[in-house]
Amino acid sequence: MDIFRFEHPIFLYFLVVIPALAFLHLYLAKRRRSALDKFGENHLISQLMPSVSFIRPTIKFYLLLVALVALIITMSGPQFGTKLQTVSRKGIELIIALDVSNSMNAKDIEPSRLERAKMAVARLVDKLQNDRIGLIVFAGQAYTQLPMTTDYPSAKMFLNAINTDIVPSQGTAIGKAISLGMSSFSTQENVNRAIVVITDGENHEDDAIEAATEAASQGIQVYTVGMGLPAGSPIQVKGGNSNDFLKDKEGNVVISRLDESMLQNVAIAGNGSYIPANNISNGINELVDELSNLEKSELESKSYTEYDDQFQYFAGFALILLFLEFLILERKNKHLLNVDIFEVKKKKKDDLNSQI
Repeated sequence: MDIFRFEHPIFLYFLVVIPALAFLHLYLAKRRRSALDKFGENHLISQLMPSVSFIRPTIKFYLLLVALVALIITMSGPQFGTKLQTVSRKGIELIIALDVSNSMNAKDIEPSRLERAKMAVARLVDKLQNDRIGLIVFAGQAYTQLPMTTDYPSAKMFLNAINTDIVPSQGTAIGKAISLGMSSFSTQENVNRAIVVITDGENHEDDAIEAATEAASQGIQVYTVGMGLPAGSPIQVKGGNSNDFLKDKEGNVVISRLDESMLQNVAIAGNGSYIPANNISNGINELVDELSNLEKSELESKSYTEYDDQFQYFAGFALILLFLEFLILERKNKHLLNVDIFEVKKKKKDDLNSQI
């Protein structure tokens, strides 16, 4: 199976000028015809200007336009991948479990806990090299958002789509997220693995410490990143005004607080460490340092590693079009204006009849 790609796709942005040029040509052609209509009817103008062609300039223009498209594609470097190989890289396998419960909408850290967490994950992804990464979201239940991959741009694309509405059941099931993470790794043996749980720590659903202990027994290290402040913050109701906060059954405003103690205990049980992410730069740098201490293993993946250049076909097509454009004259050939091949054939026939 072949796969097509462009080596320099940035040049494809030049294609936006093509419709603009076509529109400009149509506009100018319309103005030119309107100007000629003021001088008289078309058949009279044709007799006054017998060498002028109204169709040839249009043909020449569109030949140049198509040639320009071919040249832009040529510069973009079209290629076909022709060989699927198993590529080995040294890295680890990493699962990021991101809390998307309503408490992550709290704004004790700006712009909100969830948005700051997404920024932290994006920073972490940017620092990865050759590692496999998977993404899990959790609230009352845990779901796989992105299976294990080395496609970091796709990971960031999936990350951008995450919000607190993505999981229907509310709660904070950290244990379920760790358990799902344990089953989300590849089947490859002798690979160092880690789970990073990013949450405010308000676990209401299960035994997260037990799940972390089970992960550690399988050689999987569990790290926790705390989002929020111990003092806590009210949770703004989505779609409400700035003073509309979530309330309990008694009508009191709910204050969501970072549970650092619980997250520290989960990290200890998971043979990892707890990292407060109030300062996003320092927190992520600490996490990267922790992960870099894990020994890198040979990770195998399938990849198209050889690409054949195909630009020469588009370049050749562009040259053919340019040559045709060069051959077509804008004006009719004055030496051919009075040549009527049908009249010549009639004259030869009359001569032949006279001889008979």
